[in-house]
Amino acid sequence: MNKPLLSILQSHAQALTIHRGIEKESLRVSPEGFIAQTPHPDALGSALTHPFITTDYSEALLEFITPPESSITATLEHLHNHHRYTVSHMGSELLWPTSMPCMMCQDSDSIPVAQYGRSNIGQMKTIYRLGLGHRYGRVMQTIAGVHYNFSIDDDTWRLLREATHSPLSLSVFKTQGYLNLIRNFRRNFWLLLYLYGSAPAICKSFVGQRPHKLQVFGDDTHTLHAPFGTSLRMGDLGYQSNAQEQLFVDYNCLEDYLTTLSCAITKSHAAYEAIGLKDANGAYQQLNTGLLQIENEFYSVIRPKRPAQSGETALTALIRGGIEYIEVRCLDVNPFEPLGISREQIVFLDTFLLHCLLSPSPPTDIQEYRGIQHNQRQTVYQGRDPQTVLYDKNRLRPLRSWGQQLMDEMKPVARLLGGGDGEHEQVLEGACQALGDDQHTLSSRVLKEMVEGDMTFFQFAMAKAQEHKATFEHCEDISLKYQQIAKDSLQEQALIEQNDQLSFEDYLKQYYQQYRLCQDAQLPCA
Repeated sequence: MNKPLLSILQSHAQALTIHRGIEKESLRVSPEGFIAQTPHPDALGSALTHPFITTDYSEALLEFITPPESSITATLEHLHNHHRYTVSHMGSELLWPTSMPCMMCQDSDSIPVAQYGRSNIGQMKTIYRLGLGHRYGRVMQTIAGVHYNFSIDDDTWRLLREATHSPLSLSVFKTQGYLNLIRNFRRNFWLLLYLYGSAPAICKSFVGQRPHKLQVFGDDTHTLHAPFGTSLRMGDLGYQSNAQEQLFVDYNCLEDYLTTLSCAITKSHAAYEAIGLKDANGAYQQLNTGLLQIENEFYSVIRPKRPAQSGETALTALIRGGIEYIEVRCLDVNPFEPLGISREQIVFLDTFLLHCLLSPSPPTDIQEYRGIQHNQRQTVYQGRDPQTVLYDKNRLRPLRSWGQQLMDEMKPVARLLGGGDGEHEQVLEGACQALGDDQHTLSSRVLKEMVEGDMTFFQFAMAKAQEHKATFEHCEDISLKYQQIAKDSLQEQALIEQNDQLSFEDYLKQYYQQYRLCQDAQLPCA
């Protein structure tokens, strides 16, 4: 722990404000459990411009977005309101409550790709998703997750900058601070997979004919599982790409990050050249033939972020103003919570992330980078095995003893954030118990409930989906507010389509020119 930084905040605890936001994905499914073939509900407005309710890969994959809030209660209230309005306009359809879908042997081509209208940006978003389908298959793209956005306020950054006598500008100081957080997060995020991974089992139909390491679940031939697994979503059956294995992103310096990703976007990749940019009829099959179509295709467990302006790439936004917040991307949808995430998880995440920010964060090299990848694979498949060991740079360490050390290091941070109410310390104590006894982890609870209820994974998920739907159906109606937001979003989409001046070809060319600029960006390194 970097004592000076921690002591600074301990002396000025009232100055610390955390801002958080949540992006939670959920598949719409039919009452029988098939992925919905219906279009995005009209009552939800435009998926292109609605600020809170949109879609991810599929027309059926909803995404609920909360605005930045300093209050956990307010964040969860936003998420709750998004859900209850949506559920009231889905008819008999359900929100799938787990990260891993049950494909029910459907043809993958029947998975509907999200549609965003006829504007240039709308076409680009759809073509990007078509490209993902060609590159990785549509089945993988139906996996849902929860993304957690985290930042501390500028007053706190100013305090840390002044107290450490840093000569850097506030923007550069913040950027380097968030890069420090990101490197430490990557070293330690296996702890989140252990505690909150909730995808130890899947439907056999999801795997299809692909090779796998899973076992049949008891006598249930419809369900596959990893007995000590945590989050299959984060393993080789989930959001992973063999092609991206060649990318070494160290997060030591923003300039290196920008250069690495922009080169992966602008340099053609042989396997994707073989797919072809357009089909025989001249329709786009993907945005480009690079290793990445855009930076969002890079499957990282955490991303540096800054809100982008209209027409601006995410990388260009970082050049413009540095890192504004970080996005955690390794969280499964919690099937035991109607919102997919609990208050307890948020409290732990804040403690964990602030610990990552305040702790010493030496640069990462390729050897450590490969060790981090190994730790992810081990925790995905063997995380709850008491004998599991992970790489801590040049040495092997038992997962549980390393986890206990991290928990001990987080205790002063929990006291700082608790502000005297003890909530953060209580949550940390509960996490310590789960580390010592894996029966308290989400993945273990999933398997236990399946065993006790004599249920397949599909039956478990369907039961939770119906429970959650009933929860939201008995909530107070808030339709008027959301009806107006939906109406405004449709008008905004129409305005964007009306104001487009460039052809799509010219729009795409202009958009990709920004990545050339990213390769030439001169930014200070840590």
